[in-house]
Amino acid sequence: MSCSHVHIVRGDASHHFSNTHCMNDSSQDERYERFVGLLSRYEPSIRSYVHTLLPGGQGIDDVCQETALECWRKFADFDDQGDEASFIRWACVIAHFKVLSWVRDHSRDRLVFRESILQTIADRAIEDSDQKATKLNAMERCLKSMDQENRQLLLSIYSPGKSVVGISQETGQAVGRLYRRIRGLRKSLLDCIRYRIAEGC
Repeated sequence: MSCSHVHIVRGDASHHFSNTHCMNDSSQDERYERFVGLLSRYEPSIRSYVHTLLPGGQGIDDVCQETALECWRKFADFDDQGDEASFIRWACVIAHFKVLSWVRDHSRDRLVFRESILQTIADRAIEDSDQKATKLNAMERCLKSMDQENRQLLLSIYSPGKSVVGISQETGQAVGRLYRRIRGLRKSLLDCIRYRIAEGC
């Protein structure tokens, strides 16, 4: 399998990826083929994870490309200990730092999440690697299906320094009513995720 078939590596990056690290012997060639195989297999999960951290869609291609290149640079240090699925967890850690780097570079964009929010979402997103891609796809679809006001309220509770009392003061909504609304939104999101998983997203 060649790099051209790995969607996470595109255009000029594919040329750089395959030529910068040319194989000098059979062991390197085997390592390269193994890496491409793993990347090709888990690319949808990695991309879905990045999309979760960058829900606006901006920067996803750049981050995925940089993640692929960085994974290859560090692949010699990767040890799956007999569990190939550990590649996705390892790659998502790298992707997380690439997302943070992208966010810093584009910090003037008001639509980009703050790093602390990304950290919270990322930590929760990779807690359970089983069916991770399915869960992330379901969560992404469910969040997109919410109206903007409810989505912003749900995401705002993860913001550093934010509290229900503070949000109540900002919005003029009663604290008790706000608590009930947030609980309702959380339940609706969870129900939606479960439904989409059951339906195959």
